[in-house]
Amino acid sequence: MNQNLYRNEALDVIARNIISKCDPSLLHTPAPIPIEAIIEQVYKLDLDFQYIRKNGRILGETVFEDCMVPIYERRNGEGYKLVPFKSGTIIIDMSLHNRRSDGRYHYTCAHELSHWVIDKDYFTQLGEMAAKTKTTVRSSESDKAVERQADRLACRILMPKGTVKSAFYNNVRQGNVVDYLAKFFRVSNEAMKYRLEELGLLP
Repeated sequence: MNQNLYRNEALDVIARNIISKCDPSLLHTPAPIPIEAIIEQVYKLDLDFQYIRKNGRILGETVFEDCMVPIYERRNGEGYKLVPFKSGTIIIDMSLHNRRSDGRYHYTCAHELSHWVIDKDYFTQLGEMAAKTKTTVRSSESDKAVERQADRLACRILMPKGTVKSAFYNNVRQGNVVDYLAKFFRVSNEAMKYRLEELGLLP
């Protein structure tokens, strides 16, 4: 099944639309993007925190249809249990919830929101096909191209082009501008460095 893949320019437009639904001023004045508020208040999605896998390799999942999801149970003995989740639930691994200031938490939230915004139809179609085999489809089961696209949109949501450029030029003389901007926008240094390189602001 083919999935719509967007050019970067189209993802910029989608990101701006997402942000403007929350607060249009965030597109003009540098500030951290309130990703939780966008998820819960703008898109009316539920954030749920669970230990998704024993090995911690999956940090987030988006549920596109009511279904049972295998969740790792750490408190009551090791093992997995099936937990019912409603459509429109974003599950975040508890390891990130325990470090709420971590940029990876915000990035995971933005990544899963991206799946909901641009991939919902794709996953719904997959779910209809999977229903024939009595399986369920969630964002953690997507292919690499879909994951990369969600990463690209998440990057644009958390680090809007205009405000990142403005903040960069206003703080370029900081001792470590990448570290400063990463803390300011509440993302990881790695994500900020990638974004600045993508925008041609770093060599």
